[in-house]
Amino acid sequence: MAALLWYFAVFLYFGAAGALMLYGLNCYVMIFLFHRGRRRAARRLERVAARFGDPALRDDLPVVTTQIAVYNEVNVVERVIRAVCRMRYPRDRHEIQILDDSSDETGDIVDRMAESMAAEGFDVQVIRRNTRTGFKAGALAAGLEVAKGTLVAVFDADFVPPEDYLLRTVPFFMTDDRLALVQARWGHLNRKRSFLTRAQSIGIDGHFMVEQAARNWNNLYMNFNGTAGIWRRSAIDDGGGWAWDTLTEDMDLSYRVQFAGWRTLFLPDLVVPAEIPEDVNAFKSQQFRWAKGSIQTALKLFPRLVHQPVPIFQKIQAFFHMTHYLIHPMMLVVAVLALPVLLGFDLKGGPLFFGAVACILLVSMTAPNALYLVSQRAAYTDWLRRVLIMPVLVVVGVGIALSNTRAVVEALIGHDSPFIRTPKRGDREIKRYRTAFPGLAFAEILLGGYCVMTFLAYLKAGKYLIGPFLAVYAAGFLFVGLLTLAPRLFREG
Repeated sequence: MAALLWYFAVFLYFGAAGALMLYGLNCYVMIFLFHRGRRRAARRLERVAARFGDPALRDDLPVVTTQIAVYNEVNVVERVIRAVCRMRYPRDRHEIQILDDSSDETGDIVDRMAESMAAEGFDVQVIRRNTRTGFKAGALAAGLEVAKGTLVAVFDADFVPPEDYLLRTVPFFMTDDRLALVQARWGHLNRKRSFLTRAQSIGIDGHFMVEQAARNWNNLYMNFNGTAGIWRRSAIDDGGGWAWDTLTEDMDLSYRVQFAGWRTLFLPDLVVPAEIPEDVNAFKSQQFRWAKGSIQTALKLFPRLVHQPVPIFQKIQAFFHMTHYLIHPMMLVVAVLALPVLLGFDLKGGPLFFGAVACILLVSMTAPNALYLVSQRAAYTDWLRRVLIMPVLVVVGVGIALSNTRAVVEALIGHDSPFIRTPKRGDREIKRYRTAFPGLAFAEILLGGYCVMTFLAYLKAGKYLIGPFLAVYAAGFLFVGLLTLAPRLFREG
């Protein structure tokens, strides 16, 4: 019986490591597709610009509704309203909806700002609901019911759109009748705040600059990122409208719209800056929502994906895209089973096995870093200085594996959970929003200690190739666990 259990552990261990390698190798596929499509995409944008001319001089621009989704955003709501009103566009063709579900004093700021902007000639509407049914997706759907625009821009409360946002996005809809979505790249207002925010900025850049661009430029499915995008309203309706049976309503709608035959466009040079979570608890909460929601979306849409009349490569890439967060359960399996697998081996044997595992882990860990490196080089002139923080990103990426595994498991078993917003600080913090008590941090610290023990066992056994990876696992869980508890401990003290 013990032998069977050990063989089963080896099977899980190798299977998890192999899955990590596949997701890692796909990072290299993304890098290749990014480089292959970059010049072709640039030429396409130049053709549209030359054909359309200066949008500010045209008198046939469509009516746009800009939706600002708000829930208890005291620190940032005034900033985003002012930024949206500053966007250059004919005022008689630009409706601004503030979708306010707030339960605190945010509502007072919203009312004051709406009255002030309306007095200046802006078409500002405040829409409030009696209940938060559907959370953000429900608010967007409610606003859409009374929206005037044929195009709908969406911004979260912590985003600051540039003044030329509409003038740079609307022309694409006027030159392509089947274009459903134009997505801008996220920028970072508070990147320099800490090591944590700097590390997150690289991860976000990797997703946008390489992954989103690679998908869009090579006719693969691309997702709306929930904000900093503008939709054709008829495409939303054709795709089935906003739904809230997943926590990533943005990805869900994106795929449904593309399944209906609509196209998307990503503009990497149009940057909309936003806040990065500064508190590790807020960061983990955000990642939890994204992880659970993407797996929920995969479960919901995979049957439809299989039957789509598209090339198999496009389906494979969609699978990798929607199930990306499965890497965290795989990381956890590797971390937990590394010690039992070692103890079950004759310590003098198994060099081929452990060498193979080391190679697999090397690919799975270095491939995302290669993608991040490419993104920094493509986006910034000072990329060499920025990538110095990448080791922190690696450690944090491993450290959230336990929290994200919980998110994946909840999605797989169908456990419901509310949409938990990510607190924002703003230019000046007026109110501090608290996050829930981080009980999972104790498990992360224990897991980190276990990985330290496993790391020492591998060194003692002379398995030096795998040792460094276990050290990263140990550092990740300990770092994230202790960083999660630290604010609470200091406040209690």
